[in-house]
Amino acid sequence: MDDAINAINLTKYYDGLLAVDHINFGVKKGEIFGFLGPNGAGKTTTIRILTGVLKPEEGSALVAGHDVSENSIEAKQCIGVVPEVSNAYIDLSAWENLMLIGELYGIAKKERDENATELLKDFGLYEVRKKLIKGFSKGMKQKILLCMALINDPEILFLDEPTSGLDVESARLMREKVQQYNRDGKTVFLSTHNMEEANQLCHRIAIINHGRIAAIDAPEKLRAQSLELQYIEVLFDKSVDLADLSRKTHVVKASLAGNKVRLYTANPPAVVEFLVDFARHYNLRILSLNTMMPSLEDVFIKLTKEHRGEA
Repeated sequence: MDDAINAINLTKYYDGLLAVDHINFGVKKGEIFGFLGPNGAGKTTTIRILTGVLKPEEGSALVAGHDVSENSIEAKQCIGVVPEVSNAYIDLSAWENLMLIGELYGIAKKERDENATELLKDFGLYEVRKKLIKGFSKGMKQKILLCMALINDPEILFLDEPTSGLDVESARLMREKVQQYNRDGKTVFLSTHNMEEANQLCHRIAIINHGRIAAIDAPEKLRAQSLELQYIEVLFDKSVDLADLSRKTHVVKASLAGNKVRLYTANPPAVVEFLVDFARHYNLRILSLNTMMPSLEDVFIKLTKEHRGEA
């Protein structure tokens, strides 16, 4: 099998509402797969199905070749999970949490000790290993959760909003560790609201909305499919009337971004020529001018709106 994860017609209802709507996708071995969507789109529900916490009403999920409903123990032995809500025991120390999780995975004591020591040192937590989790900061708690998820050296790592609420330094360390884990040949399933994080880390991204998959592709290909979201960002030496710029044929929309003007267009060369003529006509100087590809956030908003049937 080339896929580490296979979702086949996955379907889940909550109180009669369709939370996950017959979705299908595969995650290749050794890739970082992003799973993006607005709140309530079905991200966490999908992760809970894939990790064996919930059972689907219809469809099946294969993780490392194991059906998570029929062979849940075998599937769970192959994965590590950093959930949306902390599952660390706050009245136990960092070391005790790792020993407990390692024991639940059936890891021999010598290996547990070695793995825990290495992980705690990697994340800068070894000196506080005997302190209770309830005294840890948000960043320290997130680090210990990742240590707990990695204690069994899993083939596949599920991360649900792993950097949410972290300071810049802690979030960067978390991303570096995820990339290091992936370079070792392991698979990562990442759910995040951080578009830049997804753009930096993920080989491919699935966008889910209202329980359905809106798109799956590499970040750069998703951006390339939305060329009408390209924009020219220009700074003039004087203020200008946006209405004068909006009337240009190839300009989809004009807006302000700080002291710059953004002109959205599917034809940047034509708009650049127009701006040069516009500046000459109104005796303006162009101080800076850049052509920008659509961001992943632009594409995400466009796709989720289209999937809701909005204009």
